[in-house]
Amino acid sequence: MEFQQGKHDLTRRGLPEVDAASVDRFLDAANEAGAVAVLLSAGDPARFMEAIDVAVVLPELIDAFQGRLRGAVIARHAESELGQRFGVRVQPTLIFIAKGETLGLIAKIQDWSVYVDRIAKLIDRPRDASVLS
Repeated sequence: MEFQQGKHDLTRRGLPEVDAASVDRFLDAANEAGAVAVLLSAGDPARFMEAIDVAVVLPELIDAFQGRLRGAVIARHAESELGQRFGVRVQPTLIFIAKGETLGLIAKIQDWSVYVDRIAKLIDRPRDASVLS
């Protein structure tokens, strides 16, 4: 499977591609919907073979959390800039953001139970009251 083909599948599932110019609009829309934004920084799939696996899992995770997550894929040309902004050190990485706060990162491919447990802890944990208001 070519990554571009996988990306096309993500787009058909309603996952937009974001870059530095559009990411804040996406994050604001997720906040307005009461959802946690999850961004995929995939990296070059030729170097990071797991990128394709994470790209396939992301829509399934969004479905599993029944509207609590809104996903997007970071455009390849924006991965360095947005990776620095959100603290990405390893690719592929899922970045979880709510109300302007980076809740956490999940790097590489994980077992399904690990994703579910870590995501539930990230999105259910209490946040600083100043961030919530």
